[in-house]
Amino acid sequence: MAVLFVHTDRLEIRLTRAEKLLSFRRTDIVVPLENIRSAALTDDPWVWVRGIRAPGAAIPLTLAVGTWKFHDGKDFLLVKGTRTSVVIDLEEQEFSRIIVTTAHSIELLRALRLPPTEGTEIID
Repeated sequence: MAVLFVHTDRLEIRLTRAEKLLSFRRTDIVVPLENIRSAALTDDPWVWVRGIRAPGAAIPLTLAVGTWKFHDGKDFLLVKGTRTSVVIDLEEQEFSRIIVTTAHSIELLRALRLPPTEGTEIID
């Protein structure tokens, strides 16, 4: 499973060798925090998948690793099963959205420290 690091200025997703092989990527994904528009938790990451796989690997409702292209751009998916995932919307980056399954989804959202949007309720 990929390792996610939130630095003071960027989010870094370090892919394993298998994930790089399945996604046809040579490099890890690095996103400046200023380019993250929003992030949300989801119990069903499959409803957020859009477009077609190109390139990448997929087993329906089980595994999705790689790039998914759609009419306005492309997304990067690292989805495993139906576990809790984080959907990160980006602007001015290689990908429009990153969907990643992680056991530490709540900690990831807290580490990103995104400002709340209008109408968002924060519960401690």
